[in-house]
Amino acid sequence: MTNAARVFITGIGGFAGSYLARYLLEQGSEVYGLVRRRADSSIPPNIVQKNIQGSIHFLEGYLEEITSLESALEISQPDVVYHLAAQSFVPRSFSHPIETAQINTIGTNNLLEAIRRKEIDPTIVFAGSSEEYGLVFSSQAHHRTMVEKYGTIYPEPTRIPEVPITEANPLRPMSPYAVSKVCGDHLMRNYYYTYGVKGIVSRAFNHEGAGRGIMFVTSVITSQIAQFCAGEINRITIGNVNAFRDWSHVMDTIRGYCLIAESGNPGDVYNQGSMRTTSVLSYLILGLETSGFPVDRIETLRNGKCVREPASPDKTEIFGTSFEKTKVDRMILEGEIEFALEDGGLIIHSGDRKIPVQFDPERFRPAEVPILFSDTSKIQELGFRTNYSVRDIIQDQLNSFLHRDTNENRHLS
Repeated sequence: MTNAARVFITGIGGFAGSYLARYLLEQGSEVYGLVRRRADSSIPPNIVQKNIQGSIHFLEGYLEEITSLESALEISQPDVVYHLAAQSFVPRSFSHPIETAQINTIGTNNLLEAIRRKEIDPTIVFAGSSEEYGLVFSSQAHHRTMVEKYGTIYPEPTRIPEVPITEANPLRPMSPYAVSKVCGDHLMRNYYYTYGVKGIVSRAFNHEGAGRGIMFVTSVITSQIAQFCAGEINRITIGNVNAFRDWSHVMDTIRGYCLIAESGNPGDVYNQGSMRTTSVLSYLILGLETSGFPVDRIETLRNGKCVREPASPDKTEIFGTSFEKTKVDRMILEGEIEFALEDGGLIIHSGDRKIPVQFDPERFRPAEVPILFSDTSKIQELGFRTNYSVRDIIQDQLNSFLHRDTNENRHLS
């Protein structure tokens, strides 16, 4: 794949931004990165961890200050802008909605306006989000339940199930973060239609790997498993285990960004995902199995729910397609079982070992997105392929927590 000679990355110090920077440097690009001013003038830890700080041109600036963006663009003169910077932690957006809007929405508008004012002509890849789709209906029963809960659903579905999710799915954002990304998504395309700014939207589904922020659910799970293995904790605490997410390895997503920049159409939208969906519960179970605790069965503390061999592979077609999943995922998706707060938690049995799992009400979102499951047919037409399994992602995250001194990701290149 050929990459641009000069690239400018907002959010270069973040989880995905640092992986993108390293990958582009390996491809021979000249990389400029926007960083917020630090009191101690330190380099972002994600950059230092990858040992690439000496190869990047750092430019100080803020999305909230258009003049600093204009200055950064004047210096970098980029062929491609990767706009990854955002307040990206969904739970924080509920407690800090205005901050989220200022950074994600106004910040994106500032970047687009700075590009327009400087009269430069880069391709811009906007890191949108699968969270924009929000309330996606997986069944008629799910739709009825949500109508009872909310009263009004807009837009009403034209097909059920609405998964796998295509780019044409309705946008029903369920958090201030998701709303801010919908705004940025529309701004990108409006600036293309109105001013000819070559923005392309990537709606990336969840991407994970070594170095993912500790507040994100995959790291919450894998860090606790590492602590459990080390004898530092005697139970695992988690929120809603019924939520399903389309988890990709971060390097699959990074290569997708670069493919979109090279071959995508300005003004267009591309899903990026794995074309599978996995529950939080299965992520936990598979994490334990990867750590040497094969799971024989799970049972709730109350209400008598029990599943034997929950991690066994299941090839049943669901939503008209076959994808990588576990037995317990199939049961949840088909409505055979659900794990609720009133169940109190779980006991996970691994041989003679009993692993307690406590449900924490503080970890439940005020408005939950029940399922994300991508249809990536459109980006596949550009040549995109998924390289890594859910177990690959889990292994990399566990390695990063179990071997902190040597936690560089084995899939960096």
